[in-house]
Amino acid sequence: MGTPLGDFVRARRDSIQPRSLGLPDRGRRRSPGLRRLDLAARAGISVEYLTRIEQGRDRRPSAAVVNALADALALDTSEREHLRYLAKITGGACPSHARPAPVVRHVRDAVLETLRLIEPGIAMVTNRLGDVLAHTDAFRSVAGAAGLLDADAPNLTRYVFTDARARTFFADWDDVADEQAFDLWLGPTVENSEWLTARLAAEAGPDFTGRLNRHVVPRRGVLRLNHPEGGELRLRRETLELPTDAQQIVVLLPADEETVRSVDGIRRRGHGRLRAIS
Repeated sequence: MGTPLGDFVRARRDSIQPRSLGLPDRGRRRSPGLRRLDLAARAGISVEYLTRIEQGRDRRPSAAVVNALADALALDTSEREHLRYLAKITGGACPSHARPAPVVRHVRDAVLETLRLIEPGIAMVTNRLGDVLAHTDAFRSVAGAAGLLDADAPNLTRYVFTDARARTFFADWDDVADEQAFDLWLGPTVENSEWLTARLAAEAGPDFTGRLNRHVVPRRGVLRLNHPEGGELRLRRETLELPTDAQQIVVLLPADEETVRSVDGIRRRGHGRLRAIS
Protein backbone atom coordinates (compact mmCIF):
# COMPACT_ATOMS: atom_id res chain seq x y z
CA MET A 1 0.00 0.00 0.00
CA GLY A 2 1.36 3.41 -0.96
CA THR A 3 1.73 6.52 1.15
CA PRO A 4 1.15 10.22 0.38
CA LEU A 5 4.93 10.74 0.31
CA GLY A 6 5.56 7.80 -2.02
CA ASP A 7 2.68 8.78 -4.29
CA PHE A 8 4.03 12.33 -4.62
CA VAL A 9 7.61 11.26 -5.37
CA ARG A 10 6.46 8.74 -7.96
CA ALA A 11 4.07 11.24 -9.59
CA ARG A 12 6.77 13.91 -9.81
CA ARG A 13 9.32 11.41 -11.17
CA ASP A 14 6.86 10.28 -13.85
CA SER A 15 6.23 13.90 -14.89
CA ILE A 16 9.89 14.82 -15.47
CA GLN A 17 11.54 14.47 -18.85
CA PRO A 18 15.21 13.45 -18.45
CA ARG A 19 16.43 16.11 -20.89
CA SER A 20 14.96 18.85 -18.67
CA LEU A 21 17.53 17.85 -16.03
CA GLY A 22 20.37 17.49 -18.50
CA LEU A 23 20.17 13.70 -18.52
CA PRO A 24 20.43 11.56 -21.65
CA ASP A 25 17.31 9.99 -23.12
CA ARG A 26 17.72 6.25 -22.55
CA GLY A 27 15.21 5.25 -25.22
CA ARG A 28 11.80 3.63 -24.97
CA ARG A 29 10.55 2.48 -21.58
CA ARG A 30 7.31 1.14 -20.10
CA SER A 31 6.46 4.24 -18.06
CA PRO A 32 7.02 7.96 -18.76
CA GLY A 33 9.37 10.31 -17.00
CA LEU A 34 12.57 9.85 -15.02
CA ARG A 35 13.93 6.40 -14.25
CA ARG A 36 14.30 5.34 -10.62
CA LEU A 37 17.97 4.73 -11.34
CA ASP A 38 18.50 8.34 -12.41
CA LEU A 39 16.52 9.87 -9.54
CA ALA A 40 18.30 7.70 -6.98
CA ALA A 41 21.68 8.72 -8.38
CA ARG A 42 20.76 12.42 -8.27
CA ALA A 43 19.54 12.08 -4.67
CA GLY A 44 22.52 10.02 -3.54
CA ILE A 45 20.46 7.04 -2.36
CA SER A 46 20.12 3.47 -3.59
CA VAL A 47 17.48 2.40 -6.09
CA GLU A 48 16.24 -0.12 -3.54
CA TYR A 49 15.71 2.59 -0.93
CA LEU A 50 13.90 4.84 -3.41
CA THR A 51 11.66 1.91 -4.36
CA ARG A 52 10.77 1.34 -0.69
CA ILE A 53 9.83 5.03 -0.30
CA GLU A 54 7.66 5.05 -3.43
CA GLN A 55 5.91 1.82 -2.50
CA GLY A 56 5.27 2.93 1.09
CA ARG A 57 7.54 0.34 2.68
CA ASP A 58 9.76 3.04 4.22
CA ARG A 59 7.66 5.61 6.03
CA ARG A 60 10.34 7.53 7.91
CA PRO A 61 13.03 8.85 5.57
CA SER A 62 15.36 11.32 7.25
CA ALA A 63 15.13 15.07 6.67
CA ALA A 64 18.37 14.80 4.69
CA VAL A 65 16.84 12.23 2.34
CA VAL A 66 13.67 14.30 1.91
CA ASN A 67 15.74 17.38 1.07
CA ALA A 68 17.90 15.36 -1.32
CA LEU A 69 14.80 14.12 -3.12
CA ALA A 70 13.52 17.71 -3.36
CA ASP A 71 16.81 18.75 -4.95
CA ALA A 72 16.88 15.76 -7.27
CA LEU A 73 13.32 16.44 -8.46
CA ALA A 74 14.11 20.16 -8.92
CA LEU A 75 11.08 21.14 -6.81
CA ASP A 76 10.13 24.77 -6.38
CA THR A 77 9.47 26.31 -2.95
CA SER A 78 5.78 25.36 -2.78
CA GLU A 79 6.48 21.80 -3.91
CA ARG A 80 9.28 21.45 -1.33
CA GLU A 81 6.96 22.56 1.45
CA HIS A 82 4.37 20.04 0.29
CA LEU A 83 6.97 17.25 0.16
CA ARG A 84 8.06 17.97 3.74
CA TYR A 85 4.44 18.07 4.89
CA LEU A 86 3.73 14.69 3.27
CA ALA A 87 6.84 13.27 4.93
CA LYS A 88 5.41 14.34 8.32
CA ILE A 89 2.06 12.72 7.58
CA THR A 90 3.66 9.52 6.29
CA GLY A 91 5.98 9.32 9.28
CA GLY A 92 3.15 9.59 11.78
CA ALA A 93 3.99 13.09 13.02
CA CYS A 94 0.34 14.03 12.37
CA PRO A 95 -1.63 11.01 13.62
CA SER A 96 -5.28 10.60 12.62
CA HIS A 97 -8.21 9.67 14.88
CA ALA A 98 -11.61 8.16 14.27
CA ARG A 99 -13.42 11.18 15.74
CA PRO A 100 -11.69 14.42 14.77
CA ALA A 101 -12.06 17.52 16.91
CA PRO A 102 -14.47 20.01 15.30
CA VAL A 103 -12.99 22.73 13.15
CA VAL A 104 -12.98 26.14 14.81
CA ARG A 105 -15.31 28.30 12.72
CA HIS A 106 -15.36 31.32 15.01
CA VAL A 107 -13.88 34.45 13.41
CA ARG A 108 -12.21 36.90 15.78
CA ASP A 109 -13.61 40.41 16.13
CA ALA A 110 -10.35 41.92 14.86
CA VAL A 111 -10.61 39.83 11.69
CA LEU A 112 -14.23 40.88 11.15
CA GLU A 113 -13.18 44.51 11.60
CA THR A 114 -10.49 43.98 8.96
CA LEU A 115 -13.17 42.76 6.54
CA ARG A 116 -15.24 45.87 7.23
CA LEU A 117 -12.23 48.03 6.38
CA ILE A 118 -11.78 46.12 3.11
CA GLU A 119 -15.32 47.06 1.98
CA PRO A 120 -16.27 47.71 -0.77
CA GLY A 121 -13.66 45.17 -1.79
CA ILE A 122 -14.34 41.50 -2.52
CA ALA A 123 -13.03 39.42 0.38
CA MET A 124 -13.79 36.40 2.54
CA VAL A 125 -12.41 34.54 5.54
CA THR A 126 -11.91 30.85 4.85
CA ASN A 127 -9.84 27.87 5.91
CA ARG A 128 -8.02 25.11 4.03
CA LEU A 129 -11.15 22.94 4.15
CA GLY A 130 -12.94 25.57 2.06
CA ASP A 131 -15.38 26.79 4.72
CA VAL A 132 -16.55 30.35 3.99
CA LEU A 133 -16.61 31.78 7.50
CA ALA A 134 -17.24 35.48 6.82
CA HIS A 135 -17.34 37.79 3.83
CA THR A 136 -17.90 41.32 2.61
CA ASP A 137 -21.03 42.60 0.85
CA ALA A 138 -19.07 42.66 -2.38
CA PHE A 139 -18.14 39.00 -2.05
CA ARG A 140 -21.81 38.10 -1.65
CA SER A 141 -22.63 40.17 -4.75
CA VAL A 142 -20.07 38.25 -6.80
CA ALA A 143 -20.39 34.72 -5.37
CA GLY A 144 -23.97 34.66 -4.14
CA ALA A 145 -25.52 34.90 -7.60
CA ALA A 146 -23.91 31.57 -8.52
CA GLY A 147 -25.18 29.77 -5.43
CA LEU A 148 -21.89 29.51 -3.54
CA LEU A 149 -23.46 30.94 -0.37
CA ASP A 150 -26.77 29.08 -0.52
CA ALA A 151 -25.89 26.53 2.18
CA ASP A 152 -26.24 27.34 5.87
CA ALA A 153 -22.51 26.58 6.23
CA PRO A 154 -21.05 27.44 2.80
CA ASN A 155 -18.04 25.39 1.75
CA LEU A 156 -16.12 26.27 -1.42
CA THR A 157 -14.61 22.80 -1.81
CA ARG A 158 -17.98 21.06 -1.64
CA TYR A 159 -19.49 23.64 -4.01
CA VAL A 160 -16.74 23.16 -6.61
CA PHE A 161 -17.11 19.38 -6.72
CA THR A 162 -20.82 18.80 -6.09
CA ASP A 163 -22.76 21.81 -7.45
CA ALA A 164 -23.30 21.78 -11.21
CA ARG A 165 -23.35 25.60 -11.26
CA ALA A 166 -19.67 25.67 -10.27
CA ARG A 167 -18.56 24.31 -13.66
CA THR A 168 -20.11 27.34 -15.33
CA PHE A 169 -19.23 29.90 -12.67
CA PHE A 170 -15.51 29.05 -12.71
CA ALA A 171 -14.28 29.54 -16.28
CA ASP A 172 -11.19 27.45 -15.44
CA TRP A 173 -13.01 24.86 -13.36
CA ASP A 174 -10.27 22.23 -13.68
CA ASP A 175 -7.66 24.59 -12.23
CA VAL A 176 -9.94 25.62 -9.34
CA ALA A 177 -10.73 21.97 -8.63
CA ASP A 178 -6.99 21.20 -8.48
CA GLU A 179 -6.52 24.04 -5.98
CA GLN A 180 -9.34 22.95 -3.68
CA ALA A 181 -8.24 19.32 -3.66
CA PHE A 182 -4.65 20.29 -2.92
CA ASP A 183 -5.62 22.62 -0.06
CA LEU A 184 -7.19 19.72 1.84
CA TRP A 185 -3.67 18.42 2.44
CA LEU A 186 -3.01 21.67 4.31
CA GLY A 187 -6.24 21.62 6.32
CA PRO A 188 -6.48 22.96 9.89
CA THR A 189 -5.77 19.43 11.10
CA VAL A 190 -5.09 16.21 9.25
CA GLU A 191 -8.03 14.65 11.08
CA ASN A 192 -10.52 17.16 9.74
CA SER A 193 -9.09 16.97 6.25
CA GLU A 194 -9.60 13.21 6.28
CA TRP A 195 -13.15 13.62 7.58
CA LEU A 196 -14.13 16.01 4.78
CA THR A 197 -12.20 13.99 2.21
CA ALA A 198 -14.13 10.84 3.08
CA ARG A 199 -17.46 12.63 2.66
CA LEU A 200 -16.50 14.30 -0.61
CA ALA A 201 -15.10 11.11 -2.10
CA ALA A 202 -18.53 9.50 -1.85
CA GLU A 203 -20.33 12.54 -3.31
CA ALA A 204 -17.91 13.75 -5.98
CA GLY A 205 -16.26 10.52 -7.12
CA PRO A 206 -13.20 10.40 -9.42
CA ASP A 207 -13.26 14.14 -10.21
CA PHE A 208 -12.24 14.65 -6.60
CA THR A 209 -10.28 11.54 -5.61
CA GLY A 210 -8.13 11.61 -8.73
CA ARG A 211 -7.01 15.17 -8.01
CA LEU A 212 -6.45 14.56 -4.32
CA ASN A 213 -3.99 11.76 -4.97
CA ARG A 214 -2.07 13.47 -7.80
CA HIS A 215 -0.43 16.00 -5.41
CA VAL A 216 -0.20 18.66 -8.11
CA VAL A 217 0.86 21.94 -6.50
CA PRO A 218 -1.41 24.58 -8.12
CA ARG A 219 -0.04 27.79 -9.64
CA ARG A 220 -3.07 29.97 -8.76
CA GLY A 221 -3.21 32.40 -11.64
CA VAL A 222 -5.92 34.96 -12.40
CA LEU A 223 -9.34 33.69 -11.31
CA ARG A 224 -11.91 33.92 -14.12
CA LEU A 225 -15.57 33.91 -13.14
CA ASN A 226 -18.64 33.78 -15.39
CA HIS A 227 -20.98 35.95 -13.34
CA PRO A 228 -24.70 35.44 -14.14
CA GLU A 229 -25.23 39.23 -14.24
CA GLY A 230 -21.80 40.75 -14.91
CA GLY A 231 -20.26 38.55 -17.57
CA GLU A 232 -16.64 37.39 -17.27
CA LEU A 233 -14.73 38.74 -14.26
CA ARG A 234 -10.95 38.50 -14.02
CA LEU A 235 -9.70 38.64 -10.43
CA ARG A 236 -6.26 38.52 -8.82
CA ARG A 237 -6.05 36.81 -5.43
CA GLU A 238 -4.15 38.07 -2.41
CA THR A 239 -4.13 35.77 0.62
CA LEU A 240 -3.41 36.96 4.15
CA GLU A 241 -2.60 34.01 6.41
CA LEU A 242 -3.97 33.92 9.98
CA PRO A 243 -1.82 31.05 11.31
CA THR A 244 -3.05 31.14 14.91
CA ASP A 245 -6.63 30.70 13.67
CA ALA A 246 -5.82 28.25 10.84
CA GLN A 247 -7.74 30.70 8.64
CA GLN A 248 -7.08 33.07 5.74
CA ILE A 249 -8.40 36.37 4.45
CA VAL A 250 -8.68 36.06 0.67
CA VAL A 251 -9.04 39.35 -1.22
CA LEU A 252 -10.12 39.32 -4.87
CA LEU A 253 -8.82 42.31 -6.84
CA PRO A 254 -10.06 43.22 -10.34
CA ALA A 255 -7.35 42.37 -12.85
CA ASP A 256 -8.47 44.85 -15.53
CA GLU A 257 -10.64 47.92 -16.06
CA GLU A 258 -13.47 45.94 -17.61
CA THR A 259 -13.73 43.86 -14.44
CA VAL A 260 -13.67 47.03 -12.31
CA ARG A 261 -16.70 48.34 -14.22
CA SER A 262 -18.51 45.01 -14.08
CA VAL A 263 -17.99 44.63 -10.31
CA ASP A 264 -19.20 48.20 -9.72
CA GLY A 265 -22.37 47.42 -11.66
CA ILE A 266 -22.95 44.17 -9.77
CA ARG A 267 -22.53 45.94 -6.43
CA ARG A 268 -24.96 48.72 -7.36
CA ARG A 269 -27.64 46.25 -8.42
CA GLY A 270 -27.25 44.36 -5.15
CA HIS A 271 -27.10 47.42 -2.83
CA GLY A 272 -29.44 47.38 0.14
CA ARG A 273 -30.16 43.66 0.26
CA LEU A 274 -26.84 42.19 1.33
CA ARG A 275 -25.23 41.44 4.67
CA ALA A 276 -21.83 42.92 5.44
CA ILE A 277 -20.56 39.83 7.22
CA SER A 278 -21.96 36.32 7.24
